[in-house]
Amino acid sequence: MSEHPPATPAEPDLDPWQRLRQFTRARIALGRTGHSQTTDAVLAFGLAHAQARDAVHLPLDVGAVTAALDTAGLEHVAVHSAAPDRTHYLRRPDLGRCLDDASRERLAAARKAEAPDVVFVLADGLSALATQTHALPLLDATRQRLPQPWRIGPVVVAEQSRVALGDEIGELLGARQVVMLIGERPGLSSPDSLGIYLTYAPRVGRTDAERNCISNVRPEGLPYAQAAERLAFLLRGAAALGRSGVDLKDDSAPALPER
Repeated sequence: MSEHPPATPAEPDLDPWQRLRQFTRARIALGRTGHSQTTDAVLAFGLAHAQARDAVHLPLDVGAVTAALDTAGLEHVAVHSAAPDRTHYLRRPDLGRCLDDASRERLAAARKAEAPDVVFVLADGLSALATQTHALPLLDATRQRLPQPWRIGPVVVAEQSRVALGDEIGELLGARQVVMLIGERPGLSSPDSLGIYLTYAPRVGRTDAERNCISNVRPEGLPYAQAAERLAFLLRGAAALGRSGVDLKDDSAPALPER
């Protein structure tokens, strides 16, 4: 008889799809129980839906954002759209595209004699969570990549904001370019996705065709460093060409993914 006990068979891989799920947030191979989804898949979907819904209604903590800007030594101005609250903001997108009267006065008072090369707007959009979490690290990474002679205007913190609000903000501050860092519409796997919208020579009436967009900025999507590299490239390109949007192509060399 053999002195060694028989080898124990390797434990089977109960869920061979688990190895693939580590590479994507997509819902793949959910499986089923009878004609229904499994309980864990249903519960995970419910949680993701609740997180997306909460992200839409979560207010931007303006005090925390402005305190962080103070710590960084950045001048800032807080503004509000014509939408008085979240309910009006969601039902009346047009109100989110224009400032209220008090905000116009604050921006007029903050205007400098020399036009800033760029003004950054931190806007809540449809996910204040995204702005609260990712806007400041992205802003810091972008500032490090801009040419030294560039004049950066006061950082504007905007509540109840749509993308086009940046046009009026940039026009009132006399900015050559405006960059909106705004919370994107939450998805079921990304309640905190941040979008970037660049507009050259901002003024009321600009169209989306005159903007450049970089989307899904977050550690699980486009990392801060890569987003900042692309944004800085587009800012320099817009300044050289004198335009943005469909006339400005992002043909920067792709960076290697971060580990």
